[in-house]
Amino acid sequence: MADAAETDDKTAGAALAPAFPIKLLIIVSVIALLFGVGGAVVAVKFFGGSDKNAEHAEEHKTEAVAKSDAQGGASGKAGQTAAPGVMFDLDPFIVNLADVPDVRYLKLTVKLEVDSEAVSADLSARVPQVRDAVLVLLSSKDVNAVRTTQGKFQLRDEITQRINGLLPKPGVRSAYFTDFVVQ
Repeated sequence: MADAAETDDKTAGAALAPAFPIKLLIIVSVIALLFGVGGAVVAVKFFGGSDKNAEHAEEHKTEAVAKSDAQGGASGKAGQTAAPGVMFDLDPFIVNLADVPDVRYLKLTVKLEVDSEAVSADLSARVPQVRDAVLVLLSSKDVNAVRTTQGKFQLRDEITQRINGLLPKPGVRSAYFTDFVVQ
């Protein structure tokens, strides 16, 4: 009988003993996983943003801030960002690019950010002129000019300048591409 009581105690002790190390192992694993993920996030945050596209985007952002300061520096306090403007939609453009001898197409959808509803109404009255100016500009480009990120930024600025040239008072802040396909 004494032997039976001893084996019951040993099996009960053996059954309880592994439960504690498994819980401890799970807790340690979860903590290590959290530290690993946190370390990866910190590493990407500090060391991951050094590619050329990020640098170019930062340069373009700096240029855009400088342009907006030059255009509307007296309109607001320093350090505040301007409120988003009214969005004006243009129908999609499909044009032949100026590639010779290849025939290439560009499909482009543009949204314009304008200063006010008055500018939007003025653009609505001049849609044929706006579309003509953009079509002439787009068809003068070749595939190498519009395929790069820098080419797209330049095209955005040229569209904005051309449309502002049509208006009595420049009111287009920026052009945004919502669809851009080269074939």
